[in-house]
Amino acid sequence: MTASVVRRLAALSGTSAVGLGAYGAHGFKNRDPDDYRISLYETANKYHFYHSLALLGAAHCGKPLLITNKLSSSQAGTILIAGMGMFCGPLYHQALTGDPSLGKMAPVGGVAMMAGWLAMIL
Repeated sequence: MTASVVRRLAALSGTSAVGLGAYGAHGFKNRDPDDYRISLYETANKYHFYHSLALLGAAHCGKPLLITNKLSSSQAGTILIAGMGMFCGPLYHQALTGDPSLGKMAPVGGVAMMAGWLAMIL
């Protein structure tokens, strides 16, 4: 991915984080404030925002390529996007549906988000 593509994806991610944040603020307003699903949604939205900003950073890092072996390589932005999908996605899903079946992906997504941050220093 080029820097301009990563910047555009960061903008789309930020836009969707704002929209999902607004939905959560209004969609959960009649629920018990101690409802665990609200906490899940807020966590997903917070990390969605943070990592949308991280994507902007990934687009501007000096060497955005993380060489994993001689046959394949991934960019920091790609790793961050994958991590966001695997972490925020299951949390949003469980918060909205009550179905925890995708929850096992969240730790993998968290590790991928950490790897994306680390990839920006290479």
